[in-house]
Amino acid sequence: MKNMLLILILTIALLISGANEGSASSPTYKVKKGDTLYKISQMHNTTVSKLKSLNNLKSDLIHPNQKISIVSNAKKSKKAAATTDKPVLKAVSRSTSTNSVKEFTVSATAYTAYCNGCSGITKTGINLRENSNLKVIAVDPNVIKLGTKVHVEGYGYAIAGDTGGAIKGNKIDVFISSKSEAYKWGRKNVKLTIVE
Repeated sequence: MKNMLLILILTIALLISGANEGSASSPTYKVKKGDTLYKISQMHNTTVSKLKSLNNLKSDLIHPNQKISIVSNAKKSKKAAATTDKPVLKAVSRSTSTNSVKEFTVSATAYTAYCNGCSGITKTGINLRENSNLKVIAVDPNVIKLGTKVHVEGYGYAIAGDTGGAIKGNKIDVFISSKSEAYKWGRKNVKLTIVE
């Protein structure tokens, strides 16, 4: 009788721990202080635009304790999910072999996080003062969507994470942490490649 009771208790304990594991992989994320949509998108291998679309967000503004849906409610098979995840991981790669989607010439200037009137926070919520090593460009969202991964000739791989009042059409601004290096960049025509 003791053995049966012990087996029953162990079975219940295993069922409860299995239920907790299932809830750990929740399709929602609770926003913490300091989080940005960009940071959340990078943690979950998605894009800012997908997060905004999935959560019906009109702006990039999020608040602590807000719950953000990470994956769509459509049920995926394990096989489909496994094949979907592989290209996303490749897109985050910094390798030189990328799949070019579109290539064109842009007029590129440079900016810093320490100009007069600058907060250092991009349109997508990236804090450039705290993350001065990131490669971020300001774009016209009508030409290049925010959250798009790009390669800029002479600058490298970057994320389209900001906008600017003078950035219209085929113009971009590349983020350079040092003001003197930003001045050295000047204005130049460069090849921009949108990558998958």
